[in-house]
Amino acid sequence: MRRAAWVCAVAALLAGCGVGPSGVLDGGAAPTGVAPGVTLYFVDADGRLHPQQRPTDRLGTVDGAVSLLLSGPGPGSGLRTEIAPVVTERVEVTTAPGLLRLVVPLAAAEVSPLGVDQIVCTALGVHVQGGGERGTRVQLGFTLPAPGSDEPRTCPLTG
Repeated sequence: MRRAAWVCAVAALLAGCGVGPSGVLDGGAAPTGVAPGVTLYFVDADGRLHPQQRPTDRLGTVDGAVSLLLSGPGPGSGLRTEIAPVVTERVEVTTAPGLLRLVVPLAAAEVSPLGVDQIVCTALGVHVQGGGERGTRVQLGFTLPAPGSDEPRTCPLTG
């Protein structure tokens, strides 16, 4: 009798619950939500990118965030920009899988490499905050391009 009980216990363990094994399943991206504003990237006194929360009481859009970035960091923030002042802050955004294309009202010579990073990090930050893919790259279009200025880029702060 004990042997029969032991055989039944082993058989039950081997049978399991009837659900077959599966590989690792991706749970998808972390949830996003409403934010008190958008994060813009400016340059601090040490010459490094520094986030600045700009209150807007809404999540924001990529073109809206980059337009705010072009208006500068504001007085008293201790931050500066590596982007030349502009007359118009209108930015055009188009999307494709894995790519944001921004057309900014600037010539490539009016933006330093760190200024390019300001634009790219600001655009990607808002894109991801709004539920966009983290691996997206940004391609900048300038009114007067320079060689290589339209290469797709990522934010150096996020990789």
